[in-house]
Amino acid sequence: MSPMPPAHAAQFGENGAEDLAYDPEHCGRVVCARDVIRAIPTVVFEFLADPALQVEFDGNDNLAAAEQGQRVHGVGDIFRMELTNGHVRENHVVEFQEGELIAWKPSEIDKAPGGHLWRWSLAAIEDGGTEVTHTYDWSQLQDESRLRRAKATSSAMLARSVARLKAVVEASA
Repeated sequence: MSPMPPAHAAQFGENGAEDLAYDPEHCGRVVCARDVIRAIPTVVFEFLADPALQVEFDGNDNLAAAEQGQRVHGVGDIFRMELTNGHVRENHVVEFQEGELIAWKPSEIDKAPGGHLWRWSLAAIEDGGTEVTHTYDWSQLQDESRLRRAKATSSAMLARSVARLKAVVEASA
């Protein structure tokens, strides 16, 4: 799994959400949220690896649709999502470990990713559940037109996604 930002930089807010405090390496450009879902990691991961299902739990209310049949299988895969504003984004998978980790960098179609990253990491816990960590990292974002939206993406928004994922997964069990 990819390393998370240093624990000493974390401040936990409501609903298990984590905002990173000032840190010279990250400069507050990484936000996280965590929770536990009562399902095994492989079940949770199927929702994360299938872009068509992501619309059901998007806490940013940014995703409108994704075509069926885009299930992610590894680094280098690209899946497309239609946003609520009508634009379509390509998502370049840059981290992947089946059942444990998936991360992608969005871009406009046929363009290089702008430098921000969405990550979901899963860890099995003793009672058969899964600790889920959702991270948004815009520390490498170079696209000036995206900075305003990146700055507005909060740990509370990520916590909404985790809570919605939890509700969807637990209802399907």
